[in-house]
Amino acid sequence: MTYCVGMMLRRGLVFMSDTRTNAGLDNISTFKKMSIWEAQGDRVITLLSSGNLATTQAVVSLLDERTKAHESRVPTLLGVPSMFQAARLVADTLREVIDNHRQAGQEADSAFRATLILGGEIAGGAPRLFLIYPEGNFIEASADTPFFQIGETKYGRPILVRAYDPEMSFAAAMKLLLVSFDSTVKANLSVGPPFDYHLYEAGSLRAGVQGRIEADDPWFREIAEGWGAALRAALDGLPDFELPPG
Repeated sequence: MTYCVGMMLRRGLVFMSDTRTNAGLDNISTFKKMSIWEAQGDRVITLLSSGNLATTQAVVSLLDERTKAHESRVPTLLGVPSMFQAARLVADTLREVIDNHRQAGQEADSAFRATLILGGEIAGGAPRLFLIYPEGNFIEASADTPFFQIGETKYGRPILVRAYDPEMSFAAAMKLLLVSFDSTVKANLSVGPPFDYHLYEAGSLRAGVQGRIEADDPWFREIAEGWGAALRAALDGLPDFELPPG
């Protein structure tokens, strides 16, 4: 299982993904689910992936290979004129990979499904964020839907819905996302650290702050423990249920 979030802020775009992959309780490993393509001064594009690992690896490899191929092999992520066209390209590549599995005689197409979050900025346009489905269609983030989640989404969603603010700083967004990820990890062992992140500053047209937060990171531990303590304190501060007489 996976948990990834892409979020739009006034300041830019925020991305975070876990790294856990597993094929059973006794076969757990880590794999980076975030890919970034950059041409400084022209574009920065970030992709988060959830689903079958072979499918997502193939999609990323094809996208990456085609950016380095001969000029006759277009379009590429480094050549499309807009983020909308980038989303179409990624969606077509995802559908191509899944179709190849089907043509190879795979019985269960659902086993090779994947869902992607694509975000970034290309010169001449604003930062944009898309959710791409296995069927190859996609939707775009808006003021009404300012963030996307893929993978194990239900445990970390409530805190995002309640606390998200488009005016928040990158520092505040990181805190919010870590609480969301910690809630997911606590509820589902198939999601786990380390967590990769990328903070893209709108208008910069260069990759922003990137890093990886390990399970033993002191700040992450402080956030997790503080959030748990704050929840308990909030619960204690609420009025008790009044039992009926008798």
